[in-house]
Amino acid sequence: MNNKEEMSYETAIKRLEEIVNILEKNEVSLDESMKLFEEGTKLTALCSAKLKEAEQKITELTKEQL
Repeated sequence: MNNKEEMSYETAIKRLEEIVNILEKNEVSLDESMKLFEEGTKLTALCSAKLKEAEQKITELTKEQL
């Protein structure tokens, strides 16, 4: 899945875990490490945005119940 905008939260978290595992092994070049770090940063931002969106929906639903 190339379009990170359409990636689900769960898929993004799974990929982040893969990136962390790769980087922890310290078996990739510096250039590859930088590419993975950049991808991880983008995925983290995506996850953060999705969590914020979910929180806003929950807040709206809670207000409707009151």
